[in-house]
Amino acid sequence: MATTAGQPGASLRSPWTLAALALAALVATPVLVVCATLLTPRLDIWAHLWRTQIFELLANTVFLLLGVGIGAGALGTALAWLVAMYRFPGRAVFEWALLLPLAVPAYVIGFAFLGLLDFAGPVQTGLRALLGPGVRLPEFRSYGGVTLVMTLVLYPYVYLLARTAFLEQRAGTLEVARTLGRAPWQVFVSVALPMARPAIAAGIALASMEALADFGTVSAFGYRTLTEGVYRVWFGMFDRTAAGQLAALLMLAAGALLLLEKWARGKARFTQTQGSRAAANPPRLSPAKGAAAAASCGTVLAAALAIPLGVLIAWGLEAVRAGRVAATYPALVWNTVGLALAAAALTTAAAVILGYGIRLAPSPTLRAAARVAGLGYAVPGVVVAVGILLVLAGIDRAALDVLRRATGNEAGLLVTGSLAGLLVAYTVRFLALGLQSVEAGMARIAPSLDEVARTLGARPGRILARIHFPLLRGALLTGALLVFVDVMKEMPATMLIRPFGLDTLAVEVWQRTAESQWQEAAVPALTIVAAGILPVIVLTRLARRRNP
Repeated sequence: MATTAGQPGASLRSPWTLAALALAALVATPVLVVCATLLTPRLDIWAHLWRTQIFELLANTVFLLLGVGIGAGALGTALAWLVAMYRFPGRAVFEWALLLPLAVPAYVIGFAFLGLLDFAGPVQTGLRALLGPGVRLPEFRSYGGVTLVMTLVLYPYVYLLARTAFLEQRAGTLEVARTLGRAPWQVFVSVALPMARPAIAAGIALASMEALADFGTVSAFGYRTLTEGVYRVWFGMFDRTAAGQLAALLMLAAGALLLLEKWARGKARFTQTQGSRAAANPPRLSPAKGAAAAASCGTVLAAALAIPLGVLIAWGLEAVRAGRVAATYPALVWNTVGLALAAAALTTAAAVILGYGIRLAPSPTLRAAARVAGLGYAVPGVVVAVGILLVLAGIDRAALDVLRRATGNEAGLLVTGSLAGLLVAYTVRFLALGLQSVEAGMARIAPSLDEVARTLGARPGRILARIHFPLLRGALLTGALLVFVDVMKEMPATMLIRPFGLDTLAVEVWQRTAESQWQEAAVPALTIVAAGILPVIVLTRLARRRNP
């Protein structure tokens, strides 16, 4: 039986454990600061928001979460059941290709559809030329449009977890239901679906939290939500306290989603007897049904990926031919890649410190610290950004007050709007990604290796350098890659915290699409998509190895 690497009474005062606690405190500080703004409510601002927009923001946010939750849940579950339980033409390709929309930010797919279906876009222009000038499609810049786009981008969360759950179900369990005369759809509804409910609920919760945190897509569609409201209050009213309180409301909504997910899972427990997996030898569909299954998967993949990417590629080529690619494009790539690399390195280093500190002293305190470190990824990026800005503003006020008393001179802002502040925000936001990879890698390292090294007189730092690092290379690379891609796509935190004049590819896409400059936004958008494809390919290969 494996034992823990740390001593039962390991001290929490060692440098490693103290550093781990400090990192957990760093992650928790922005969230706590945002919560603290509720202690000093700005009644005048809240009265104004209540009269003008708060009801709209809340209602729109709730409707968006309901629409995306239902849409992603239904689509992801149906595709997962089809791919996991039946054989049909193209199944081997669809089982991994249906995950690829995860590589594309929702705001990229959104503006591609807007440009395609806009009144002046090619679809409506062609219809008017064919059927007459009075022909017009329903407005796509609407609740239905933004919900459809987010559903197409976020259904893979449900698909991935539901497919895994269906693959793990035993053939005997489903066969008993069939012998009782149940039709295939009845077996799915009464047996397979309840057993997969926890996984499906978790996938819906992930998709809903992504929808809640989204800023770029709702902004492009003009659909006002709490996330977009925080940005407007910060830059429109220039009231940091009110923005912080609105961000706290957004964070409470994220917490409510987590609680709802746990409630949806309830006390469901399913124990399956030993036996072969139901999907070990799935039945082959008839030619007609197989063609329908392949067409269904192909239609979803075309709508979620092929069509918008085709549009972006066409726009990008046209922009290159016409010389409309921004002259600052090389600088944008440099800024984005540089920030992503720096954030990946910083976040991975922080994850190693926290993960190794827990390994040395696996106490309840440090395990709680690890859970706290995951808060940054659980709350929307705009909440983290507002919390970081409030902290930086407090540091600036204190430092400037000291300088003014010491020198008698006024000075500019020191840390607000700085590159260091932006990197701290990225670390707080994505530390959980690196920590999960590090903890998974360390769990595969036998504790006996640490014990042997200690008996030979090696100190913790040397053990980490000589034993753990070589064995953690794959885990560290995976965590750094995930952070790198997420930083490249991150929009709200970058827009709020970035230094003046520092733009990234995501910011460029938002600025161009805000002015309906679709072709000019295509090249930076395609660059972001290209960077996001790699981890999805790695994820699908790992999934195929686990479920051959």
